[in-house]
Amino acid sequence: MPRRPFSRSLLLVLTLLGALPGLAPAVATTEFTLANGLKVVVREDHRAPVLAVQVWYRIGSAYEPDGRTGMSHVLEHMMFQGTAKVPKGEFSRLVSLYGGEDNAFTTDDFTAYYQVYTAEKLPLALELEADRMRGLVLTPEAVAQEIRVVMEERRLRTDDNPQALAAERFQALAHLTSPSRVPTIGWMRDLENLTLEDLRRWYDTWYAPNNATLVVAGDVDPVVVKAQVERYFNALPSRPLPVVSRPRELPEPGDRFLRLTLPAKVPALYLGYNVPSLNTAPPGEAEALRMLGGVLDEGVSARLETRLVREQQVAAAVASGYDAFARGDTLFSLRAVPAPGRTLEELQVAVEAEMEKIKTEAIDPDELNRVYAGLVSSDVFERDSVMEQATTIGTLESVGQSWRQIDEWPLALRKVTPAQVRQVAVKYLVPSRRAVLHLVPGQLDTGEAPAAAAGKGAAVAKDKGAAAGKKGASQ
Repeated sequence: MPRRPFSRSLLLVLTLLGALPGLAPAVATTEFTLANGLKVVVREDHRAPVLAVQVWYRIGSAYEPDGRTGMSHVLEHMMFQGTAKVPKGEFSRLVSLYGGEDNAFTTDDFTAYYQVYTAEKLPLALELEADRMRGLVLTPEAVAQEIRVVMEERRLRTDDNPQALAAERFQALAHLTSPSRVPTIGWMRDLENLTLEDLRRWYDTWYAPNNATLVVAGDVDPVVVKAQVERYFNALPSRPLPVVSRPRELPEPGDRFLRLTLPAKVPALYLGYNVPSLNTAPPGEAEALRMLGGVLDEGVSARLETRLVREQQVAAAVASGYDAFARGDTLFSLRAVPAPGRTLEELQVAVEAEMEKIKTEAIDPDELNRVYAGLVSSDVFERDSVMEQATTIGTLESVGQSWRQIDEWPLALRKVTPAQVRQVAVKYLVPSRRAVLHLVPGQLDTGEAPAAAAGKGAAVAKDKGAAAGKKGASQ
């Protein structure tokens, strides 16, 4: 992330914390729950005449049984294939006809659907979502077609993409007992065996108002929203839901290593430690882990960028990640590409040396201030979008947190001390929680020698979800 002038960062912090109320955007959040269990969160933001409507179902790949992986994502595709009221192909056509956009995405913890319109289209969005919540029509032909589409998606995005395939194998390695090891798109052999009846049971089990959160964000009146939601969703019955537990990992799964040879252009190091999320950590530890990630890798002055890329020149690129808002246990992870002429073994030694240093070296409070200013800056800019606001709310509600974390989380991060950061490093960055994968380039189809290609395209996205291996698949 580019460095910003301190005065601007300070202004953003003060704005977020309410010290300058005259500059803060006029937003308000309310919630209510229908008799059938549908929770509704309304986020008012009147800066532009637009709205986002999202429906979040608490179902994803981490819920799926062995042998039936990929059901949640395939069902996401099927939700666009028609109901008795809105035939196949008509959903997205209607959205487009009225100037909107729509799509969906699936992760290990949830499946979400969204529509974005000008504000007066609220009734249309709600009617469409209520209709497919319980009115989906599944036909053998449509199911077979969409399974083939998903299988091709898997081939293109994962099987034929060495980096994506390595990330998938790393997830399976790092999550020894947790269902988070399952790829969201599913294993190919399971997709080949999925049936219409599998999807029908999955839909009938999980697609119910009492397993969903409806988020409406934008230029709306909560009173009007409530009346419209009741009109379209009140008649939908609730259903008994299976009892599920949070994904948990063994306290110390053991040191794991995998060497994977694929036709990649560049080698890559994947390194992860099993850690808790906000849902499973003792008080204060998730916040400290998040700040630890920032100290190591956020901004050009962060430790890994400074020491490994510029000073030691052992890494061409590096990115770390930590998903504090996972439904259960998660990973503190890192992905790096060695600099030309350096080996994966050298890179791993250098990375782990930095992990050890942070356990013993004093952390300057200015490092935490820098990380905090960057986090708040990103948060403020995200709030310019009603879609981002709705997505944050939906994510929090779907993993067992409250939308109130939007305001509480920055305050909690601000309280983290250098001592707390060191404590979580000492506790969690240990070999007994470590998983390592070396992606080694094999012979490329082009005939180009891997060694010659090792210095090309050495880029690692500075995306915490990608670095942390947060899985997702979209329509």
